[in-house]
Amino acid sequence: MGLKERVDLVEQRISEACRRSGRSRNEVKVIAVTKYVSTAMTEEVLQEGIVHIGENRWQTAEEKWRALGERGIWHFIGHLQSNKVKDVIGKFSYIHSLDRLSLAKELDRRAEQLDLTVSALVQVNISGESTKYGLKPEQAADFLKALSGMKHIQVQGLMTMAPYESSAEDTRPVFRGLRQLRDELNRQALTPEPMTELSMGMSNDFEVAIEEGATWVRLGSILVGK
Repeated sequence: MGLKERVDLVEQRISEACRRSGRSRNEVKVIAVTKYVSTAMTEEVLQEGIVHIGENRWQTAEEKWRALGERGIWHFIGHLQSNKVKDVIGKFSYIHSLDRLSLAKELDRRAEQLDLTVSALVQVNISGESTKYGLKPEQAADFLKALSGMKHIQVQGLMTMAPYESSAEDTRPVFRGLRQLRDELNRQALTPEPMTELSMGMSNDFEVAIEEGATWVRLGSILVGK
C-alpha cells in the first residue's frame, strides 16, 4: 500500500471515529510521526497535505528540519532534555512533552532570549507505567500553578501515551482519564486561557483516543510506514 492509500484509509477511519462520537472531523488534527523514515518520505508526507510533522529527537530530526522546516509545522513529541532545548526552540512550533519544572525554566529562559512564546502540552502519565515519562495526575495542578509566572510558555493542553494493548479498547480508560483531568484543571482556571488540546492516540489506538476527545493523534507506522 502506498502513502496516498494509507493517508486515505487513515482519513476514513478518523472520520468514522468522529461520527461515532458525535464530533466534527475538523476537531482532530493528524501529526505524521516521521522519526523512523527518511527526509524523502517526510517530503512525500508534506506533499500529501499533512503539514504537522512529529519528531522525538533532534539528532534524527535535524536533517529533515533543515531540508523541509519551512514547509511543515513541527512538533517535538519525545522526552526533551533541558540541554537540548537550545536545539529545538524556535524550530518546533509545539512541545508535547513538558513534564518537569527544570525543563519549563529552560524553555522560558531560551524563549525570552528569542522573544517568542512556546506552545506546550503537559505530559501526564495517566497509566502509571514506570517506563513512561510524565507527571502523575495528582501533580498536574501544582505544576500548572508553578508555570503561571513563565510568560513565554503557553500551555495548550495535555499529552499522554497509553500502554500498547492487543485490544485498542483496553486503552480507553487512559484516554478518558486525560480528558477528565484536562476538564477538571480547566474548572480550576489554572491557565490564562482554558486548555483545549489533548495529544493522545497512536497507530494502534487512535480511534479510541478520538472517541474520548483527542485533538492531536500521533501516527507513525500506519501512516508513513516502517
